[in-house]
Amino acid sequence: MSSHEIQFTVNGVHSRLVVAGHHTLLDVLRRQLELYGTNEGCRMGECGACTVWLDDRRVPACLILAPAVDGCAVTTIEGLAAAGRLHPMQEAFARHGALQCGFCTPGMIMSAVALLGEIPERPLSEDRLRQALTGNLCRCTGYVKIVEAILEVANR
Repeated sequence: MSSHEIQFTVNGVHSRLVVAGHHTLLDVLRRQLELYGTNEGCRMGECGACTVWLDDRRVPACLILAPAVDGCAVTTIEGLAAAGRLHPMQEAFARHGALQCGFCTPGMIMSAVALLGEIPERPLSEDRLRQALTGNLCRCTGYVKIVEAILEVANR
């Protein structure tokens, strides 16, 4: 098995690691960097639980091979809060009770924040938001409170 030395930035911190060529970004985040907010779900890019930003574009970390992030910037849910304060989307999820079991929450929040930059129309409609969230699955909330939280932030 081949190994690669990579350098990249994670949540604003420069990292230099040796990674196995077959490991994914998800593997590196959880196993080597001990950033457990990015959850392992389907490992097929279908559920959205491992959504992170790679150079400001949302991606499923389970589908990105670790050597491919050399020279890139990665943002995880741990990097979303700034100066000890939660991001407004994180606050809205808590306020609306959009957390339930919490497994999908990090990926859902990372996608939601990215979506607000991708979808220019305001006010954002519930139908448009639900369509945009199709890559993030939640098994326990029914999405109602998640949608309410995102719409609150989007339509402020």
